[in-house]
Amino acid sequence: MSETRLTKTVVDRLVPREKEYFAWCGKLAGFGVRVWPNGKKVFIVQYRTGGRGTPTRRKALGTYGVVTTDQARKSAEDYLASAHLGNDLVGAERKARSEMTVSQLCDEYLEHGVGLKKASTIKTDVGRIDGHIRPLLGKKKIGAVTRQDIERFLNDIAKGKTARDKPTGKKGRSIIKGGKGTATRTVRLLGGIFTYAVNQGYLETNPRTGVKLFKDGAKERFLSEDELARLSTALEEAETIGLPWTFRETAEAKHRPTSEKQREILSPHVTGAIRLLLLTGCRLREILHLRWNEVDFERGLLLLPDSKTGRKTVFLSDAALDVLQNLPRVGRYVIAGSNPDQPRADLKRPWQRIANHAELENVRLHDLRHTFASIGAAQGMSLQMIGALLGHKSPETTSRYAHLTEDPLRRGLNQIGQAINVSKTRDQDRP
Repeated sequence: MSETRLTKTVVDRLVPREKEYFAWCGKLAGFGVRVWPNGKKVFIVQYRTGGRGTPTRRKALGTYGVVTTDQARKSAEDYLASAHLGNDLVGAERKARSEMTVSQLCDEYLEHGVGLKKASTIKTDVGRIDGHIRPLLGKKKIGAVTRQDIERFLNDIAKGKTARDKPTGKKGRSIIKGGKGTATRTVRLLGGIFTYAVNQGYLETNPRTGVKLFKDGAKERFLSEDELARLSTALEEAETIGLPWTFRETAEAKHRPTSEKQREILSPHVTGAIRLLLLTGCRLREILHLRWNEVDFERGLLLLPDSKTGRKTVFLSDAALDVLQNLPRVGRYVIAGSNPDQPRADLKRPWQRIANHAELENVRLHDLRHTFASIGAAQGMSLQMIGALLGHKSPETTSRYAHLTEDPLRRGLNQIGQAINVSKTRDQDRP
């Protein structure tokens, strides 16, 4: 064991490795930090309940960044001093905690285990906890939950056991969806909650381990060259002559548009937002919440202070810069809405009108991001480059586009074959 005292400076210098590892304090035996491959660092205390051969107790003291090194050291000293007197505080806590219900564990997780998550992600977690986890497993003791329980939980959600659609007030509705996708994502969350319990020393193992999930049903829709051409035409018409209204022939005369109003010209901010989504590969909120002071025209960058993956720099093509330079400046947001002091909420209605006019079937705004990636792959970009442009943190996220890189590879392969040209001449080609 190193003689180095575990300090803030020492913890800061610990770098993640391929597998998790422990760094121990050289001055306080039993006090250390656990470093995970994703960079997360958790303080721990470890001791034996008696002499050699007796069970080892280990307890998580808190995540670095939420808990300071000095706070963790003080907690470790208390546990180790008690163990020296023959007490097993961790064992007693573990026994008491194993009696807590899944619902109580969820409450604790939402209070102490989501410190590194974004507010929008926490909101989604709360929906899945209240909609699926509490109704099916909430009353069960966490120490009694087995892998079989998790498998049954997965299948119950997939079959729609927790699905519902009912009024919650004068105008609101509570809609909880089932299905395989929802089941898979909820079990992943539940596994994370049980991982928190293991890290806190409440459980020895995670009951989610070994449970096979349904395949992720995420669908990537890419626009073809013909569809891109139709979209370009529809955007140009939307901001110039306007899009034609469609209405029901049976509608009352007073509710039907007059000849002067049978076309609607859309705001340049709407068409500009759609062009930016396609030209940057950004997510919808990244464009709708974009402020003018985050646009660096000189260097051709968007400097986003926050995104799904944290701070993010977006590189801009000349085409994207041209779109930005031609947008009218109304307030601090690039994509102005009805209130210049607030970001636009969405683009659902105008996008649907544009998509219908361009005859695009089953195309979501998010599919413009997929199209950006697919065009990059078709141009011969590597997955690493595509991931960097999209702002992916994990190579696994970009791997969904791996099959798209086959075309440039095959073109290159054919070029090599033509250059080598050692294939057997066909009979019909012989003189």
